Amino acid sequence: MSQTASAKRRYDSTNRRARAAETRSRIVEAAARVFVEHGYARATIPRIAAEAGVAVETVYRSATGKAGLLEAAVLAAVAGGVERSDVPVEQRPAIQRIIAEPDPRRQLRAYAATQPGIWDRVGPLLRVLDAAAPTDDALQALRTQQGEFRHAGLRRFAGLLESRGALRPEVSADRAADIIWTVCGQATYDALVLACGWTHEEYERWIGDTLIHALLPPAELAGRSS
Repeated sequence: MSQTASAKRRYDSTNRRARAAETRSRIVEAAARVFVEHGYARATIPRIAAEAGVAVETVYRSATGKAGLLEAAVLAAVAGGVERSDVPVEQRPAIQRIIAEPDPRRQLRAYAATQPGIWDRVGPLLRVLDAAAPTDDALQALRTQQGEFRHAGLRRFAGLLESRGALRPEVSADRAADIIWTVCGQATYDALVLACGWTHEEYERWIGDTLIHALLPPAELAGRSS
């Protein structure tokens, strides 16, 4: 095979992968809109295909049915985009900045800054999931999986704080993960932002203040131990 033919084949393969990724992104984004607007039961594959501007068969090839599409939509909402959802959590820029931050107070405030956007994006989809899960085993498994995945990530974050000696002496990494899980949970966002009308800025500031108070020693003690 000539070098020209080999280069053309690589070029065509790259183009096909790019087009396939673009099509999948369009389908997942369309599915998210349809799920939120119509609910899980009425979010039919033909309706999603029409919203995405693709054939029904193309939607079927992009995920394992509606449950797979809802899972992809949830993961994309958490990550801030379909392409970003393929990147491991610890390798995403916002999380890398949190991990790299040496000051625990700034670290917790950086984490707090990620929360309004995440719940604003993923909250509507999780409400769809919660409504449909009781009658669908696949969705129940997805809901459980998402909760376990989030809690595991928070345990790693709390473990990082513990390894740096940042936590209060009486707060273990497991307890810290439980506190972050609760303070930063969807129910808290829904209560403060959606029900009580807090702005995202007020919600973010409260999360930061609450986590710092609950997890870290007072500033003067931290200064003595450093």
